[in-house]
Amino acid sequence: MNEAVPGAGSALDPTWLSASAASRLIASGQLSSLELVRACLDQISSREATVRAFAHVDADGALREAARRDAMPAVGPLHGVPVAVKDVIEVAGMPCGMGSPIYDHFVPFADAACVAALRAAGAVIIGKTVTAEFAGVTPGPTTNPLAPDRTPGGSSSGSAAALASGMVPIALGTQTGGSILRPASFCGVFGFKPSFGTISRAGLKLAAEGLDTIGVLAREIVDVALSFSVLVGRKPVDLAARSSPPRLLLYQGHHWSRATADTVAAVQVTADRFRASGAQIDELPTPPGIEQLSEARAVINAYERARSLAWEWQHHAGQISPRMSQVLAQGSALSFNKYLEAMSVAAHWRAWFANVMQAYDGVLTASANGEAPRGLGSTGDAAFQEIWTIFQLPSISLPLCTGQSGLPVGVQLVGHARADEALLNLAAWAVEKASSRPRSPASR
Repeated sequence: MNEAVPGAGSALDPTWLSASAASRLIASGQLSSLELVRACLDQISSREATVRAFAHVDADGALREAARRDAMPAVGPLHGVPVAVKDVIEVAGMPCGMGSPIYDHFVPFADAACVAALRAAGAVIIGKTVTAEFAGVTPGPTTNPLAPDRTPGGSSSGSAAALASGMVPIALGTQTGGSILRPASFCGVFGFKPSFGTISRAGLKLAAEGLDTIGVLAREIVDVALSFSVLVGRKPVDLAARSSPPRLLLYQGHHWSRATADTVAAVQVTADRFRASGAQIDELPTPPGIEQLSEARAVINAYERARSLAWEWQHHAGQISPRMSQVLAQGSALSFNKYLEAMSVAAHWRAWFANVMQAYDGVLTASANGEAPRGLGSTGDAAFQEIWTIFQLPSISLPLCTGQSGLPVGVQLVGHARADEALLNLAAWAVEKASSRPRSPASR
């Protein structure tokens, strides 16, 4: 489906190859890792001045590693494939600035667990992608590759932008509120947030310990599945496993008034296509009182961020942005009892949703409230992603629709807790049934 990616070249262009295809070609000797890495570096050189996706590019190191991979037998399913890593995740020998001047000169000596898993599978780490400050709300310099005057989303801004620019086939991201799903939607790529705790967070600079999840962004669903299998240490996910159409819930939620016509239409046209392919879809009404879940998430986020960034707040407060400072001040003022109350609210609604989901394969909902908004001062509205983060459920943004400006509008599928493989099967089914990545009715 490379031809459906905005700006993509032919299927034989190394720059736009999927990681899965590139790995097969490298293993068969039809492509070298060195050729692929050079093509990606050329694309970075060509587009980085505008897109600004990378906080650090290790060109020399990536070329040396690619040559080393070419000189040895394949060690894993990502052998010789370049991967980018969000700059809150530690990579040995590469700067880890976390979007903050406080860490301008910080260079870890060890890989995060997820990076070590990628290397063990043969991946070549090409560099670190721009993150919003401490994976929060203050954006970095990254622009949307499809519309440079618009945000790429955040906080995994650089990862999504690098993919949409053809700079890499796979990138790691993290999500505390909506930091994988939203940039994936805005940049027209796949963004997968696994079940909470599924991928080891060792070596991640934590933002909110009860919410942070490491995930994957990619241009193809097969690459999402391949990367996930590597990161959790299991056999590759069988994306052809679904034998019958799914039973889904269609959920709008308490923030639906903030959805643009593009998002409303994207969800509806996707539901119609799924029904036409045999899916049973029932609407789930917004339950009274669920708005308290958003309030609880804000409390949990602020309380945990204030503790995670206690040293930075105590010793370098002047180097923290005003927006992050406000969150930390709020979190520092919260009592432990208030935090426990918020955790109790989250647990209540988590149990409610698990009960509702028993008879269904997943949920169809919006990824974001519309196309990427204009301007670079904000990463966009997290309202449509936050509920699934606090529910700790696996969720994935699918680039199936576009809006009135021709920019991507993602739709989201949500699965059962710890049933990540089943969600990836469902996502593959969904992509097959909507493989043209249609324009929504609002865009016609």
